[in-house]
Amino acid sequence: MANLIKAEFRKTLSLKLWWALMIPAFALSFVFALGWGNAANDFNDFLGSYEARELARALGVEVNTLPVGLLALARGINVGTLFPVIFGISALAGEYTRRTITTTYLTAPHRGAALTAKLVTYTVWGAAYGVVLVTASSIAMALSVDSERLPSAGQWFAVLGAALLAAMLATLFGIGVGAVWNSVTGPTVTLVIWMLIIENLLVLLVFGTLDAYWVGGVLPNNTLNGIVGGIAAEALGAAGLSVPDALDEDLQWLLQFFAGAPGSYAWWSAALVFGAWTAAFFGAGWAANAKRDIT
Repeated sequence: MANLIKAEFRKTLSLKLWWALMIPAFALSFVFALGWGNAANDFNDFLGSYEARELARALGVEVNTLPVGLLALARGINVGTLFPVIFGISALAGEYTRRTITTTYLTAPHRGAALTAKLVTYTVWGAAYGVVLVTASSIAMALSVDSERLPSAGQWFAVLGAALLAAMLATLFGIGVGAVWNSVTGPTVTLVIWMLIIENLLVLLVFGTLDAYWVGGVLPNNTLNGIVGGIAAEALGAAGLSVPDALDEDLQWLLQFFAGAPGSYAWWSAALVFGAWTAAFFGAGWAANAKRDIT
């Protein structure tokens, strides 16, 4: 198994894809976090003076001390998680495209061992992407948000851990989707459109017409975002085990939306739901490739 994992790392490092995706992941996370940081820094204007005062009163703090930097941090990380998804799609489907899958399977004791090696290897790569996303977003947050509105050290480390988990799951999710589809282009285009446009419009439409606060807490992209965004929402009193009574449902959902976690009960609930999506696709991809013809 150690040799198979080493071979997987050599294969990924021999290609340009890992850094070709990591560079725009850093850049997009930085730009997005910088923009959200500048917008949220004046929280009275960003949320509305009345709502900001009500939120501060519910939490028992001053408006100027609310850790709104977490909004920028979460949003920057969340938009960047698209890249480990795309990277994961290429893990197995890319080998079929490049016609190297035959060698991969024939040099392993059995297909299960080859797939396990990919799981381990790409989990590590996912963690690497998580570090890059946190680094980019943290720099942008520090440049755009006043010091008294930055998260505490404990909150930052919580975001770091959540980002690593989200990026690892995102990579495995991508592997599963690519393995089921057995293509790189198709699932990449579909997931980009779904994650950036369709699902977000669906969440807004359902909330606006049916007042369905929970729908974002079950869909894949929003639950992926909710792993990190749930921490930001909880810091603003809009998620977690204890939500202030003074916080009405509309304001709670709005804060969750700003944090990238609309409908999420907590970060761990988002992780469980997205983990289920990941397990479903990865399991289906594993089953499909255990018997798929490679000739």
